[in-house]
Amino acid sequence: MVTVTLIGERQAREGEVFVYRGPLTDCRECRLKAVCFNLDAGGFYRIKSIRDVRHECRIHEDGIRVVEVEKVPIHCAVGQKHAMEGSVITIEEIRCRNLGCERYRLCHPIGLERSSKSKIAKIVGDIECSEGHKLVEVELE
Repeated sequence: MVTVTLIGERQAREGEVFVYRGPLTDCRECRLKAVCFNLDAGGFYRIKSIRDVRHECRIHEDGIRVVEVEKVPIHCAVGQKHAMEGSVITIEEIRCRNLGCERYRLCHPIGLERSSKSKIAKIVGDIECSEGHKLVEVELE
């Protein structure tokens, strides 16, 4: 199924991934808000294609474009005791002093808010942690 939404002209690049943060209060009177606000807040999306349709927008000075998007799964690290497919977890910060670790982005994924809730779609596998944490890489819905 194709999901169509609107995005700022400057952000409309095929293959780009973005996080949808939710509706803006400045947009409540806009006639196009139903198309802009049809994504899941906090969800990651990849732009699959850009359509030729453009619209004016109060927020985006260059206007907005109609784009087709697909939801992108988020990969992150969770404590081993919380890693269960289908379970809903609260995202917690993993305390790590090793900023150069190749898995640092799994433990501190961009776009995921601490204390937010997410459902584990898939267990990817165990993570070797230089700090000694017992971690598992998971894919979130």
